[in-house]
Amino acid sequence: MRYIFTAAILVLTVLFARAQRTDKIINPRAVKKIERVLSSDKMEGRGLYSPGLDKAAAFIAAQFAKTGMEPLKGNSSFFQEFSMIDAKQIAASGTIGENTIPGQNIIGFTSKQHLQIDNSAGFTSVTIGAGEKFLYTAYRYLQEGKNYIVWVDTAQASNFSMLDRLKGPRFKSDNSVIFVLSPSSPAFSFVIDSEVSEKKLKNVTGMIPGKSRADEFVIFSGHYDHLGIGKPDDLGDSIYNGANDDAAGITAVIMLARYFSKWHNNERTLVFAAFTAEESGGFGSQYFSQQLDPAKVIAMFNIEMIGTESKWGKNSAYITGYEKTDMGAILGKNLQGTGFTFHPDPYPDQQLFYRSDNATLARLGVPAHTISTSKMDNEPFYHTPADEINTLDMKNMAEIIKAIVLSSRTIISGEDTPTRVDAQKLR
Repeated sequence: MRYIFTAAILVLTVLFARAQRTDKIINPRAVKKIERVLSSDKMEGRGLYSPGLDKAAAFIAAQFAKTGMEPLKGNSSFFQEFSMIDAKQIAASGTIGENTIPGQNIIGFTSKQHLQIDNSAGFTSVTIGAGEKFLYTAYRYLQEGKNYIVWVDTAQASNFSMLDRLKGPRFKSDNSVIFVLSPSSPAFSFVIDSEVSEKKLKNVTGMIPGKSRADEFVIFSGHYDHLGIGKPDDLGDSIYNGANDDAAGITAVIMLARYFSKWHNNERTLVFAAFTAEESGGFGSQYFSQQLDPAKVIAMFNIEMIGTESKWGKNSAYITGYEKTDMGAILGKNLQGTGFTFHPDPYPDQQLFYRSDNATLARLGVPAHTISTSKMDNEPFYHTPADEINTLDMKNMAEIIKAIVLSSRTIISGEDTPTRVDAQKLR
């Protein structure tokens, strides 16, 4: 009994020492200082392609530089740049057999300014039937990276214009998908003209090389983009500041980078990533995932909306996709005696696991989860101009960030390796 008591005292002493060490770096004042900048009106809501988004990226890169971190291998700076295209269809025409089809019944998703095809072009013909989920099926075809003619049953006519919801920025591709509101036909020809523009985006990334297991990576991430300037609310505010979504997550990433850079005792390489274009389709994390070997990524801590109390109150958060790996159990073990608890996602119907950047890497088998406190069944400021810094709890945010430090320690040290996600079971 005496030995058990002594061991317990030793554990508590170690935890207390670690808590004191983290308090010096991660505290409400430091958290608020970062959060205030990222969610200020000067950032203009960090909308896609906006000057405010570039300002936020520059600020994050400057914070990374102050820690002494290195850029990711292959990058000359903390910016991980890539290109997207915006394509606006301006004209469409076609024939099916000997009949002309109205242009409004043809919607193309293409990177080409001028696309002209017929039944000899080698496009695969597929259908969306009368009883199928229209947008879900359409999205699936768009994601497959193939040349498709998608014949849409005329019973879906009222849904056809909903394809506009799937428009927006996308990666340049040699493949095109053409949706046609018509019964299928073996003989056809279509012409689509589009205004196509190429635009640059960038993630902000850095790393702290590991000491003994440098080719194994642990990622801490969030997204720095938001919705920009939009429809004013009742008070006339039109800036969607995104203080919680997700300036809070990026604040955490910066604070974690500061902490781990200070001590530099990580056996595995630590990667810090501020993703762009999450709100527009997760393009930043998609590009990021293509620049590394997912088999070497041991864990991903994606941090999203941690600025408010969870449904369990302070000193608690939840982990999306908790049941998909044993990572949550590892984190819980490392937090024993701290008073902080991680819980499984209490909102499974909302599919939060698939609604943030973790999903991109999880589909590659990475133990990738999002840590959040957002009450998604009652989040009045979500995607509104009212998502401002004055709605956040800085003290609780600091405690969450410190909990991530403590809970990740055995993964960073190489003592624990989470089980992999079974990607075949993901949607």
